[in-house]
Amino acid sequence: MGNKPLIYAHRGASGDAPENTMAAFRLALEQGAEGIELDIHQTKDGQLVVIHDETLERTTNGSGLITSLTYDEIRSVDASFHFESYRGEHVPLLSEVLDLLSNTQIELNIELKNGIIRYEGMEERVIRLVREYGMENRVVFSSFNHYSVVDLIQAVPDMDCALLYTAGLYHPWKYANSLGARSLHPLFYSVDPEMVQGAHDAGLKVRPYTVNEEKDIRAMIANGVDAVITNYPSLMKQILTEQSS
Repeated sequence: MGNKPLIYAHRGASGDAPENTMAAFRLALEQGAEGIELDIHQTKDGQLVVIHDETLERTTNGSGLITSLTYDEIRSVDASFHFESYRGEHVPLLSEVLDLLSNTQIELNIELKNGIIRYEGMEERVIRLVREYGMENRVVFSSFNHYSVVDLIQAVPDMDCALLYTAGLYHPWKYANSLGARSLHPLFYSVDPEMVQGAHDAGLKVRPYTVNEEKDIRAMIANGVDAVITNYPSLMKQILTEQSS
């Protein structure tokens, strides 16, 4: 086994705190995460907010499409999800997370959730914001919308842009190289040592998602991936600590 992979907290420490909230991001840091993964949508008034779904219903006590609500309206809802002890958590702005991480060494994976609703100007806005905080070297952009990833690659060829995908793509590194992407973010089922080796030989990083079971985390570490995206950073930290002792 080569270098140990980084721990990326999926929507923060979302196994133990409400996903995509400041509480989950702070907890991820406490649990030893070296990277944070989050999702962004764009509000009616052009703000980039950290939430997974196109609507408020699943994770908050509010309702409606993000794109048809202002940030003030979204800010007023409770985003504690099913975590009673976190009542009062709000849907954060991306800038709040950048502010939290700007003086750390933590990496940030920003997933643009623009596959269903193609938010006008989202790529330009997110690039501008990351530059404002001087975090170009620690941010990874990703999306299931590969048109959007190509737009990002063309706008910031010096930054890490990753392709998210679920299927077992054939030689995904060839596809990634043809677009100019620097990383692959596959659903973990499609990851094996040959796939990781192929990607590494092509100069790409591999960060599988969402790896929550101990046996699967161990398998991804054994496969030699660069980072593991998990809801349970503390569990992965425990496994890595045990392996290095």
